[in-house]
Amino acid sequence: MPQPEFGGGMEWYGAYEARNAVDGAEGRLVSQHHFTADWDMWEMHPQGDEVVICIAGQMVLHQERAGGGVDTFTLEPGDYAINSPSVWHTADIASEATAIFITAGKGTQHRPR
Repeated sequence: MPQPEFGGGMEWYGAYEARNAVDGAEGRLVSQHHFTADWDMWEMHPQGDEVVICIAGQMVLHQERAGGGVDTFTLEPGDYAINSPSVWHTADIASEATAIFITAGKGTQHRPR
């Protein structure tokens, strides 16, 4: 299904689920983003795994465990990580980074960092 132009804001993602509801839990959003600053939020995807593939630069991915601890992974070009369903995650960007995301987007939630 053709998508509206991406403006870079959370509004686009917020409406993505409604635009693609027919995909159900099997649907995946594939996107590429370039970052120059730390993420200002945590997010989680309750319907399935998210694959994060770093293709340029360096990013530090933080995953919050159910008990409250945080696991940290440094991703460099060619490295990847999996954000399991319902695991809150965020990232720090030292200088800049580009990553590809394959996300089970249905029901995605955000909270302030």
